[in-house]
Amino acid sequence: MDAITSLHRALEAGQSGDELRRFFTDDAVTVEHPNLIKPTGARTPLAQMLKASEVGADLLASQKYDVHSDVRSGDTAILRMTWTGVMRSGVKFTAHIAQFVETRDGLISSIETYDCYEPF
Repeated sequence: MDAITSLHRALEAGQSGDELRRFFTDDAVTVEHPNLIKPTGARTPLAQMLKASEVGADLLASQKYDVHSDVRSGDTAILRMTWTGVMRSGVKFTAHIAQFVETRDGLISSIETYDCYEPF
């Protein structure tokens, strides 16, 4: 299983913070384009990504990544997927995602994501 799929499975299993570090290069970054959760988008380095995953794990009862297509060329993977998260309060969120993932030496070096959330 590659780092991308392994990361999704780890997140679904409730892993967060330093438990996820093994999937990333030290200089990894995530670029989120504007969406309902982050209207101005964000550029997040690894340390902040890991911290945000802890916050997310505290808020979510569960999450699921359903990958509909996965196209790879060299060290780039382009994924089309649906993410479903259920808050501990029972509120469900769904996002349709296009994600561009760069890897280096088998680890994720960058994730650029376009998250289209369904109305809350």
